[in-house]
Amino acid sequence: MADADTFNNPGLNAKWQARFSFFDRFGGPSSPEYKAELKKLPFKEKLIVNANIFAFFFGPIYFFILGLWKKALVLIGLVIAVSILLSIVGAPDAVYRGVGAAFSVIYMLTANYSYYLKRAKGQDNWNPFEGMRF
Repeated sequence: MADADTFNNPGLNAKWQARFSFFDRFGGPSSPEYKAELKKLPFKEKLIVNANIFAFFFGPIYFFILGLWKKALVLIGLVIAVSILLSIVGAPDAVYRGVGAAFSVIYMLTANYSYYLKRAKGQDNWNPFEGMRF
């Protein structure tokens, strides 16, 4: 994955450099090249590029640490809006847990590319789903 040409930024650790290099070479998660090249990677490397376990467990806190506070605020707003909607509808607790897990997955899948856009491309906007395939 990172053997050919690595992203050159001394402030990033090797894992982030490998992710950034992959994004530089093949585009974002919505590009066909990204999808094709991601399929060729071994499972562990797919996880490194595509998912962020810290974002899964720490969600908005991790986004704030990375400097993605705008995107964190939008996602917090979505969580609040969905929670209010569920409480109006009277959804059971299992639905709340499922929605919480779904938002954790959203944080996990958007963190890497969002951070790449901020650090490498200088794009720091409010859209947490920019360049994503969903």
